[in-house]
Amino acid sequence: MTAEFIFRLLGMIVFAALGASFGVNSADFFSLPEDANGLIFSLLGALIGLIITPWITTRPGRSLERFLLQSPTEVLVASLAGLCLGLLVAALAAWSIAQLPGWFGEYLPTAFAATSAYTGMAIFAVRAYDLLDFARGKAGIAYRGAAGYTNSPNAAVLLDTSIIIDGRILEISKAGFITGAILIPQFVLSELQHIANSSDPLRRQRGRHGLEILNKLKQEGANPVQIITDDPEQIEAVDAKLVEIAKQRNIPLMTNDFNLDGIATVQNVQVLNLNALSLAMQPEYLPGETIEVRIIQEGREADQGVSYLKDGTMVVVEGGRRFLDRMIPITITRFIRSTSGKMYFGVPHPDPRQ
Repeated sequence: MTAEFIFRLLGMIVFAALGASFGVNSADFFSLPEDANGLIFSLLGALIGLIITPWITTRPGRSLERFLLQSPTEVLVASLAGLCLGLLVAALAAWSIAQLPGWFGEYLPTAFAATSAYTGMAIFAVRAYDLLDFARGKAGIAYRGAAGYTNSPNAAVLLDTSIIIDGRILEISKAGFITGAILIPQFVLSELQHIANSSDPLRRQRGRHGLEILNKLKQEGANPVQIITDDPEQIEAVDAKLVEIAKQRNIPLMTNDFNLDGIATVQNVQVLNLNALSLAMQPEYLPGETIEVRIIQEGREADQGVSYLKDGTMVVVEGGRRFLDRMIPITITRFIRSTSGKMYFGVPHPDPRQ
C-alpha cells in the first residue's frame, strides 16, 4: 500500500464529508430532499478528493524532495536565507496591512507573507552563486578579477568527459595542483557510461578507461569529487551545458577539447586546458642547441629519421635515416609550436668521438 493510495483514501473521506455538509446546508437551493442532496454532494466530493488529493499532497512532496536532493548546497542555503528575509519583511509589514478595513486587513497579511517568502526564496535561489561570491568577497575569502573569475583557494573545478578519459587529471590531483573540489555533472557521467557501452571496441575501451580513472580519482585523488545534478534547461548539447554551468557557478572549466575551449573562452568562461599546460611544461630547445636522441623510425621524406623525446615530442632529423636504432647527437635547427604540441627539426651533429 503506497503513500499516494493512503492519501487518496483520506482525501476521499475528507472531501466526501465536506460535500455532504455542503449538500445538507444548500438543500434549500435544490428541489431534492435534504438526504438525497447530501448524498449526491458527498459522492461528488469523494470523486473530487480521489482525483485532486495527490496533486495537493504526495506530488508536491515529491517535487520538494527532488528539489532538496538535486539542488546544490549553495542554492539550498541561499533559498533558506531568502525565506527568512521574506518572512522578516512580511512580519514588519503585517501590523500596517492588518489595519486595512474589512477583509483586506483580515486576509492580506497572510497573502503578503506567502508572496514575500516565495519572492525571497526565488531571488536568492536564482542568484545563489553571485550572492555567495559577494559574501566571500566581503569576508576577504575570495575576490573577483577583472575577467569575472573567482580567485579563491577553495574554488571548484568543472570537468568534461574528455579530461576524464585523458587520465592526467588523476596525477594532477595527486600532485596538489587543484585546491578545490572536482565537480562532475551527472550528464557527463551518463555520457561516459554510454561510451563505455559502445559497440565500437576503441570507444568502449576509452569509456571504461574514463570510468576507471574516475573511480581512482575518488579513491586516490587529493580533492573531493562531487557528482552534481546541474542540468540547464532548454540546452541539449553537452558542451553548451558545461559552459552554462561554469558561468552559473563562476568556476573554471577543465578540458583538453580545442572546440570547447574556444566556445568557453568566447563566453568569458575560464578554461584550464591540459594540452596547453602540457605544452607549457615541455622543455624548449632553441635552434643551435645539441641534444641526444635515438632514431626509431624512418621519416616521410627521403633520408629523414624520426625520434621522440621523453614527453612524446616528435623530432625529425634530416639525414638521420642511416642512424636508425642508434643514439646520436643532433643540432636543433627549428621547431614548430601549435595547440597540439611541439615538433623539432634537427640535423646530425658532428661528434668528435665518432
